Amino acid sequence: MADPALMKKALLLYSSAIAAIGLLFFISAGTLDYPQAWAYMAVLFIPALFVGLYFLKNNPEFLERRFKMKEKEARQALIQKASALVFIIGFLLPGLDRRFGWSSVPFEISLLADAIVFLGYLVCFLVFKENSYAGRTIRVEKGQTVISTGLYSIIRHPMYFGIALLYLPTPIALGSLIAFPAFLLVIPILVFRILNEEEVLRRELPGYSEYCGKVRYRLIPHVW
Repeated sequence: MADPALMKKALLLYSSAIAAIGLLFFISAGTLDYPQAWAYMAVLFIPALFVGLYFLKNNPEFLERRFKMKEKEARQALIQKASALVFIIGFLLPGLDRRFGWSSVPFEISLLADAIVFLGYLVCFLVFKENSYAGRTIRVEKGQTVISTGLYSIIRHPMYFGIALLYLPTPIALGSLIAFPAFLLVIPILVFRILNEEEVLRRELPGYSEYCGKVRYRLIPHVW
């Protein structure tokens, strides 16, 4: 049975995320009549519930690591702040777009974008199963080893590939073209995070430099 304190913390974070994102969507839209937002939240939070339950049962230590959000690396802390700002703006703009009618996306196209969002979430889940050290912060822990199997045998940072799949289609899923430039900022944020993360891993994780020699590409095969 999972630790009750961990379950309580997971439930608090889960419900807080739903409340925060819901408020950003529906207050900015000025209405609850926003089908794209409801569909997006379903795609985002229903899988998250099952993923959370899976790790509570099978790997609670992984959740403990994911709940550690204080970043020790100065550059990573700056990246975290930039990411938070981008996501706040990115989640506000679609609602404002809905309210004022600046742009529109056919609902069918939004559902297709939701499917890509779900695919991104699936990639992240597979990464989490493969690498229980895939935390929110950059740190090397005692006993940590290089993971070179599964998606890690194709690219060095499959979690960030999943994150890109998850967030780049988000404005389309929410029915907004206006918000798309904001979410494009996810790309440089991921690039800076990856470069700094690799500095830390090369310095502190035995065998990581050799792994980089074997798996050449960081994010996209044959590109980068």
